[in-house]
Amino acid sequence: MLTYEKIDRHAALVGRMARARHVDIGEAMAEGRLSAEAYRSAVLRCTRCESSDDCAQWLADHAHGAGSAPRYCRNGHLFARLQRD
Repeated sequence: MLTYEKIDRHAALVGRMARARHVDIGEAMAEGRLSAEAYRSAVLRCTRCESSDDCAQWLADHAHGAGSAPRYCRNGHLFARLQRD
């Protein structure tokens, strides 16, 4: 069962991963490149990840950006699609 705390934690991880990948989620939504449903799905995919502690450490190590998401990221494909040069 998902709790609000778990959803909040993973929403934060998704947001931090987006920033690390230089993706502005708000901008992507405003431009129609990311729907609210797709964002919600990304957060829910993240809740099913078994590497969230590793992810939090990876994000701490890559706070200033990264060229790609770690292999285990269930949303890596989404961030790659949304990333702008």
